[in-house]
Amino acid sequence: MTAVATALGDLDEDVQGRVLRWAAERFEVKLHTGVRVLDGRDAGVENGSSDGVTEAEIAEEAPAYGHFAELFAKAQPKTDPDKALVAAYWVQVHEGNASWQSQTLNTQLKNLGHAVGNITEAMTSNIRKKPQRIIQLQKSGNSRQGRKTYKVTHEGMVYVQGMLGGGVS
Repeated sequence: MTAVATALGDLDEDVQGRVLRWAAERFEVKLHTGVRVLDGRDAGVENGSSDGVTEAEIAEEAPAYGHFAELFAKAQPKTDPDKALVAAYWVQVHEGNASWQSQTLNTQLKNLGHAVGNITEAMTSNIRKKPQRIIQLQKSGNSRQGRKTYKVTHEGMVYVQGMLGGGVS
């Protein structure tokens, strides 16, 4: 208990709430807030949300960035999968595209000088995360080089919000 309290002690209240909700969901524990129970079975799941927060609410709370470079600089992604996820978040939330192809992301990243060596591997890494941060919606073409269409999941949006330091309460 002391380790948990120490780990959470330096975090903002919003971030503490997100961490606790994530841990409760991850370990399938119900959080009692005095008003309602927050878990995927009782919390009014909407748009794939398991914490009662909708994707529309995330988009509303997303800080306004005038350019992708501002968002990227704020998030400071270190790994290729995180770079791809931040670019995907930009394309989906700030540009308003419900789905997109990975080439769009790599073009955005190349324009900043942060190209991903293998965008498909970066996307696959985000898909393999549990919970998935990105999902594949469609594939066109028969070969390995076929064009794939993707979407950022609710969990992916929350993850990027965490990178940005913005809170989803």
